[in-house]
Amino acid sequence: MFSTDDTIAAIATPLGRSGVGIVRLSGPDSARIVCTLLGRSRPLEPRRATLAKLRASASFVGDQVLVTHFPRPHSYTGEDVTELSAHGSPVVLQGILRALITHGARLAEPGEFTLRAFLNGKLDLVQAEAVGDLIDAVTPVQARAAFDQLDGTLTTAIREIEARLFDVVARLEASLDFPEEGYHFIDVPAARVELEQVRGRIEKLLRGAARGRLVREGATVAIVGTPNVGKSSLFNALLQAERAIVTPIAGTTRDLVSERVDLAGWSIALVDTAGIRASADVVEIEGVTRAREAAASADVVIMVVDGSRPLDDDDCDMLRATAQRPRVVAINKADLAHAWTAESIAESFMVRVSARMATGLDELAMQVAAALGGEKPERDQPLVTNLRHITLLERARDALGRGIASIGGTAHAISEEFLLADLQEATTALQEITGRRTPDDLLQHIFQNFCVGK
Repeated sequence: MFSTDDTIAAIATPLGRSGVGIVRLSGPDSARIVCTLLGRSRPLEPRRATLAKLRASASFVGDQVLVTHFPRPHSYTGEDVTELSAHGSPVVLQGILRALITHGARLAEPGEFTLRAFLNGKLDLVQAEAVGDLIDAVTPVQARAAFDQLDGTLTTAIREIEARLFDVVARLEASLDFPEEGYHFIDVPAARVELEQVRGRIEKLLRGAARGRLVREGATVAIVGTPNVGKSSLFNALLQAERAIVTPIAGTTRDLVSERVDLAGWSIALVDTAGIRASADVVEIEGVTRAREAAASADVVIMVVDGSRPLDDDDCDMLRATAQRPRVVAINKADLAHAWTAESIAESFMVRVSARMATGLDELAMQVAAALGGEKPERDQPLVTNLRHITLLERARDALGRGIASIGGTAHAISEEFLLADLQEATTALQEITGRRTPDDLLQHIFQNFCVGK
């Protein structure tokens, strides 16, 4: 996977019919292979689209293509890159790819173009991972967070932290290198203050990490309540599809029904659950158990109550049972006469909706987003969304904590060797985030999850 001295090729557009499809090559022979395929003797003009014709053969139907060559290092991968834009028929694109391989290219591995961009210094590892996140994004919030990382916001924040830490490490190493000469380049109280500031910046990044992971990985929202309050109707209304069975019969929903939906820009796994009540029916009891488990594990609970009838004991029990969970109370059947006032429930997140009339749903989506962590992430602000980054930031924070503890609160002599070891561990963790120090097996794990052609 890590060979960079050959030329790779892949279809860079999704499978299926389209107006235009792209086949991409990267490597030292990319232009030569394409020119051979075209029967062209003149070199391709850099960064200029050239109209050419691929002749039909026994194994290829032929096509008119636009060819663009990007000489190294001014390309995505930092190598010579050549792209052929053809009609988006899978037959045509596969034929072009087979012909390129016949003329000397190798089929690219998943993520190999971006891997070469990383190895050639065009991207750091945070930005390379953001490329994959951007491709996988299914909501505007996910796409924006990924693009901000691709644009270098998180990289910049981490490099600034590393630079502050490096300055302390450099002075500490200088003191250790010249002990006999009496040189001492580090002031203990000042060093403690500096390291506390560095740790504080790491803590600030980690404080937003839980919300960042929800942005990247999506959240689970469970719709719960007693029977016949309109949970399945609300589920269908939010999906804008008749996914769950709805009848006037209490206990219609017996099992969990889950679908992915975009709510206010957040990627949500929305779960419809059975109505929770006491029952002697074995199947319904199992449904109630699963509903309670879904409520306990969800990131946010939508607690549905019927606003057209008085609250009963089961409703009050459910309100108490979910009181300690992040939740939004949805007062359903707002199109009917109200049997009670919303003020009778002291709740931060509460909204009147009508699943039947599809009213109040936008407000409900905004309330769910608020319960997940407030407003959408601010543009151009560093946001930690990746578990790998979180783990390494925590390792750096903990190592700094041990170093600060070894200094203590006075200017007495400290074991500078032990302090240096802690600071070097923190530095190594920060460098692993951006890829300045990265094991090959980690690179393989990251890039093998990419799509082929990127």
